[in-house]
Amino acid sequence: MATYALAASAEMLYLDLPFLDRVHRIAERGLQVEIWDWSTKDIDALAASGAEFSSMTGYLEGDLTEPDGIEALLTTAQQSLDVAKRLDCPRLNLHGTGLDNRGLPVRPVETVTPAMWLTAAGTLRKIAELGEQAGRVFTLENLNLAVDHPGTPFATAADTLALVQAVDSPHLRMNLDLYHAQIGEGNLIELVRKALPYIGEIQVADVPGRCEPGTGEIHYPAVGAALRDIGYTGVVGLEGWAKNDSDDALDAFEAAFGRP
Repeated sequence: MATYALAASAEMLYLDLPFLDRVHRIAERGLQVEIWDWSTKDIDALAASGAEFSSMTGYLEGDLTEPDGIEALLTTAQQSLDVAKRLDCPRLNLHGTGLDNRGLPVRPVETVTPAMWLTAAGTLRKIAELGEQAGRVFTLENLNLAVDHPGTPFATAADTLALVQAVDSPHLRMNLDLYHAQIGEGNLIELVRKALPYIGEIQVADVPGRCEPGTGEIHYPAVGAALRDIGYTGVVGLEGWAKNDSDDALDAFEAAFGRP
């Protein structure tokens, strides 16, 4: 039996349905629900849906290193916290920089300098303070540079882990996305073991294609077994497309990780 909870992204499943219906379909299966940009959603309807929300995007714009970007990030992070309270959503997700609607960095970075590392850590300390005041957790997600997010600073799992360790606050954790990590770094089970004290949530999809477990090269049943073995008690979220049918995709996800 799983020691962790399961969630699924309403942004990537049941795409033929209105968004609120997607939320209901996922919740009806007993899964928590993940959402992205809250500014495009009917928050009142989501709050009344009865769904348990696992995570949501924790900013609308901004970045970790530029003065105007830091100001925008902190401002929209506070706005996101207000929405998270309405949805009773415990985790708010961040990236190394703002992304456009194609997932590309608004401000691509070729080289991350030591000064940028120090500034990013300082910005994230302020983010953690906002989370502490609100009783919420911000999570910093790793991304891959080779396929989906070229030019994103602080993108790898090693980068996000280093920043979260540097801040060392329970209100800033990693959103460890194993799809991205497989493309960029691999060695997933050892990565999970190393990062365990700093993980706020784990997201999964198979490689290549970013679809459900069993459609690619990652042996997710072994990952699930490792999570149980090390005592992970957080959330594992399917952030992937359905290769064919969304119900089948969630069946495969649950088969790989086991129902809690």
